[in-house]
Amino acid sequence: MSDTVNLSLEEARKLTIDALSANKTDPANAQIVAQALVNAEADGQAGHGLSRIPSYTAQTRSGKVDGFAKPEARCITPVVQRVDAKFGFAYPAIEVAMPFLKEASGQNGLALSAICHSHHFGQAGAHCERLAREGKIALVFGNAPKAIAAFGGKNPMFGTNPIAFAAPNGDADPLVIDLALSRVARGKIMAAQRAGKSIPEGWSLDKEGQPTTDADAALEGTMIPIGEAKGAALAMMIEILAAGLCGSAFGFEASSLFSGEGDAPDLGQVILAIDANLVSGGGFSERMHTLVSAIESEQGARLPGTSRLIARAKAKQSGINLPRPIYQEAMRLAGLPV
Repeated sequence: MSDTVNLSLEEARKLTIDALSANKTDPANAQIVAQALVNAEADGQAGHGLSRIPSYTAQTRSGKVDGFAKPEARCITPVVQRVDAKFGFAYPAIEVAMPFLKEASGQNGLALSAICHSHHFGQAGAHCERLAREGKIALVFGNAPKAIAAFGGKNPMFGTNPIAFAAPNGDADPLVIDLALSRVARGKIMAAQRAGKSIPEGWSLDKEGQPTTDADAALEGTMIPIGEAKGAALAMMIEILAAGLCGSAFGFEASSLFSGEGDAPDLGQVILAIDANLVSGGGFSERMHTLVSAIESEQGARLPGTSRLIARAKAKQSGINLPRPIYQEAMRLAGLPV
C-alpha cells in the first residue's frame, strides 16, 4: 500500500469542507478555509495545507476557534480599515479586507487593513499575490504563538511571524516573496509530525536548547531564526506591527495553534496594498520589467517563488499526493469511511 493518497484539487477541497463542516464550522466559512488549505497544498506548502485539518477541527470543537464567526469591518479613515475576526478563522476576515484594499488603494495610492482577534493565516504570500494580480504591491505581516527566543534567551518569545510581499510583473505571474522568520515555517514541522517523519538538522532546538530532528521535541522547543540576531529582531518587529498595532496577543501570550486546549490565540495581521501604477506615475511596469529581465539573464539565477508556480501547474494537472495518515484522519473527521 502506498504511503500517499492522490487527490484532485476538487476532491481535496470537498474533503476539507466536509471535515470542517462536520466539526462546528459554518459551511460558508468552511469553503473559504478549504480553498486556502488546498491552494497551499497545490503550491507545495503542505505545512499550511490539509495537515491543518485535525488542529483546526479540534479548536472548533472546543470553541477555541469560532467556526461560525462573521468578521466585522470598520473604516477608520479612507485608507485604514480595521477588521475584527471575532476569534474565528483568519481567512474569512481576509476575504472581508480584500475589496477595501483594492478599492481604497486604487483611489488613494495605498490602503491598510488591520485584522484583530484572528487565527492562523496560512500561506501569507497567497494573500499578497491576489492583490498583485490587481496591480497592487502588497505586504502582509502576521504574528504567531511563541516559537523563537529573543536573541540571547532560551525561552520561546516571538512567533515565526511570516513576512510576505508581492508585486505585479506585467503579463507574467506576480513576483511573490514569502518567508517565515524561523529557518523553516513551523507548519513544516507540524506536517512532519502528522506524517510520522523526522525533520532535518538545523530547523529547531528541543526544550533543553539542543539540536533535534524529532518533530515532537521540536514543537516543544524553539525554532532557530534566520540570520540569528537579525532574524530575532525582525520577529520582534512583526510582533509590534501585527499584535501591537492590531491590539492582539503577542506570541508569548497566544495559545497554541496545534491543539484544542486553551483560550483563543487572538493573533493579528496587517495587510498593506500600494497601487503600483498610481504611486509610480505610470513608470512601475517598465522598472519592474528591467529588474526582472536583469535577474533572468543571469545564468543560474531565478526569481523568488518560482517553485510555487511549478508545483501549482503540476497539482492542477495531476492532483496532490497527501500522506496517508493525514488523509485517513481527514476522512475520519468528515465522518467518511476510510
